[in-house]
Amino acid sequence: MSERPPRFVVVDSNEVPWTEVIAQQHGDRRVSVHEKFLEWTPDRMVVWGRYDPGVVIERHGHMSDHLVLVTDGQLTVGDRGCGPGTLLVLEKGAVFGPLIAGPDGAMLFETWAGDPRPVPADKEGYARLLAERGIVKLPNPKFERPASAGDRTRKPEDVADYG
Repeated sequence: MSERPPRFVVVDSNEVPWTEVIAQQHGDRRVSVHEKFLEWTPDRMVVWGRYDPGVVIERHGHMSDHLVLVTDGQLTVGDRGCGPGTLLVLEKGAVFGPLIAGPDGAMLFETWAGDPRPVPADKEGYARLLAERGIVKLPNPKFERPASAGDRTRKPEDVADYG
């Protein structure tokens, strides 16, 4: 047992800001994924995510076990619609997606048990999907990872270019 006291993070406060991590152009509208990094260490990551309406994320996996709980809105994962209360359980390397936020967007609570970096599964299919929908992938917004995240400089070549 650890003698360390618990940490408390208040999600709905200014204690943890929203950070834009993915951006797309849908016609004249900028569409994004914003995250609140509630916990980010080499051993785990906990995120509160806000997906704007219609945002499209490529089919991918992660370099650790990953849990996604849809808390509000709708998220289509592959061919399956996921509403509030849907939990996705993904073991390390499990592939899912593409992810498409519903007309009102989606709110997600996500955790990773280790390295959270994504690994793309179908870059060509993703490019086709974006083109079919008239979506332009914008450069990933730059943001500073907290020092607690540890070393992420040894990025494999096949790791997705976001996040």
